[in-house]
Amino acid sequence: MNKIESNSDAINEQDLVKRLQKGQEWSFNVLVNKYQDRLLKIAYGVTLDREESLEIVQDVFISAFKNIKTFRQDASLATWLRKITINQCLNWKRKWKRRFKWHHDPIESENDKNLFKESKKDNDPETLYRKKQFEENLMTAIKKLPEKIRLVFVLNAFEGLSYEEIAKTLNIKKGTVSSRLYSARKNLINSLEMKD
Repeated sequence: MNKIESNSDAINEQDLVKRLQKGQEWSFNVLVNKYQDRLLKIAYGVTLDREESLEIVQDVFISAFKNIKTFRQDASLATWLRKITINQCLNWKRKWKRRFKWHHDPIESENDKNLFKESKKDNDPETLYRKKQFEENLMTAIKKLPEKIRLVFVLNAFEGLSYEEIAKTLNIKKGTVSSRLYSARKNLINSLEMKD
């Protein structure tokens, strides 16, 4: 375990915020190490583009570092970063829609690690092949979901947020979260059944 990883485990959120507000450079590295993977999953859930997601998340950390003094801690640091990420993604999407550029790149390339961490306990080739096929079919089905539904699904499935947390993050009602999640799951089941 490197120094940054051990620091990110040892430091609590309030202390991290104080250190960021003092401009301590290593605390920025701790922030990135602690939240990068989570924010990448959210960004990819909106953009469906790996390279753009990486850029957006870099911008999120820069924006967070510049504006950390305005962070009032009435919500958690994770919630604040999540909101910045969603806003950056939606701004990106509006910008590219205006330019008529809308493409999707796969989330991983051969040389990059998968953003969705995999368990390595089962190395049976047939099982690995089936799992890979399922993941590809699932990602294809997720890409086809309407944006509002997809975003709620990503926050719930990949971030593990509760209905209440999603409602606060997106400024929507809990009932809306529930109905969007229901629609997402129904669409995904239908899409995956068609693949069998």
